[in-house]
Amino acid sequence: MMMACVGLRPSFPQLMLLRTTGTAASRSAAARQPDLLPATLDFTDPSAFKVKSWTELLRALAVFRFCSFPVLVNNSAKLLSLARALVGGRGVSLLMRPTVYAQFVAGENEEEISECLEKMKLLRLRPMLAVPIEEDQGQSIGEKRYEDNMAAMLECVRMSHSNSWSTEPMMQLKVTALISADLCVKLTAINAQQPYDLSQVVRAMDGEMISFPGLNDSELAHFLCGLRRLNKIAEASVNKVRVLVDAEYTYMNPALSLVTMAMMKKYNKESAWIWNTYQCYLKESSSLLLDALRLSQEDDFCLGVKLVRGAYMDKERALAETQGRPDPVHQCWEDTNDSYNTSLDVLLKAASQQPQRYRIIVASHNEESVRRAATRMQELGIERDGGCVCFGQLLGMCDHVSLTLAKEGYAVYKSVPYGSVEDTLPYLVRRAQENRTVLQGIRKERDLMRQELKRRLRLKRHT
Repeated sequence: MMMACVGLRPSFPQLMLLRTTGTAASRSAAARQPDLLPATLDFTDPSAFKVKSWTELLRALAVFRFCSFPVLVNNSAKLLSLARALVGGRGVSLLMRPTVYAQFVAGENEEEISECLEKMKLLRLRPMLAVPIEEDQGQSIGEKRYEDNMAAMLECVRMSHSNSWSTEPMMQLKVTALISADLCVKLTAINAQQPYDLSQVVRAMDGEMISFPGLNDSELAHFLCGLRRLNKIAEASVNKVRVLVDAEYTYMNPALSLVTMAMMKKYNKESAWIWNTYQCYLKESSSLLLDALRLSQEDDFCLGVKLVRGAYMDKERALAETQGRPDPVHQCWEDTNDSYNTSLDVLLKAASQQPQRYRIIVASHNEESVRRAATRMQELGIERDGGCVCFGQLLGMCDHVSLTLAKEGYAVYKSVPYGSVEDTLPYLVRRAQENRTVLQGIRKERDLMRQELKRRLRLKRHT
């Protein structure tokens, strides 16, 4: 990781020393909080689904039932290819649009997106728009496509800011939509040997013709173009939209963090407009997060953190085994939980002391982590909708958690992909496969929806 060049990492106990006292603002916030955490945060109230229409409930039950079969999720790409061969692309679109697409995607154009997000607004849910574009090694799409992707990202900034869907709009960004994944892999390898300086990357973003050792002429030209694209998006979003940069695979994440931290250094002077993502299922996540906290202090910029468990476990493990290197992923679910909860506690304490400097989104479908975060917020005097801490889940999933949190006054975002059926299907397949443990574990949500359906049927019989 590029930040390892700045010196030895502090331990968690050392970091705790930085937060011995709270601010007057956080203490006054504590006085405003109720004494007890609402019992409704047990997330067992089926009334959370009263706002859903009959169609929405039935569709969700059908889609979740399909997703509960591992063989279907694991082979979803092959099944889609077979369906295209049998009924054609138009037939697949007609099948997917009212089902999986409608469940997880906001729509194809601004009118459809707006209709979806206006409904969310009524439920006190906030959108985090996501352009579902990314690439992996060997999938380079050419400079013209990267420029087109930048235009799509800038349009996402415009839509997020110009509409009244949220007072604190957010959007997601994939670096590999703007810079070749192959180059990101190479940058990761270079930085492991001779890390680039953040100031150098910032100067390149400003348009200087900086030379980066280890890159040939064509790679350098592409990297400079990619940094220019990222700079345009960051420049357009400041004071308008918070941009959350997604993490991807371990073999390219250090390069993604390099450019993300450079954007933070340049644009996060007054507030956290650019955020980075930390995947707590990785063994190195705690040390990477400490690096980020320390670097933000040394270079005097605000830090925005999207805290996730992670979604690429199987591929990471298979790749590590193939390459003969240690498994980068925690060995068990309990270790990942410990990693997530420890990082969450460190971030919440930092945010409670300096809410303008540190911002966090607890991006989790795990009820225990969500409840733990809410409890710690109360203990630390962090306001539920004060701006420095919010929660996030995927559109179409975990609504019993999202709606309950929103009802209790917490800031809740839904990750909202949009685009055509054809463009979003690859994204949906990847997300389904990466989150299949979550999809297979949504029995509770299905049960709550069934209870709501039964309630409606009883009411109908008695009217």
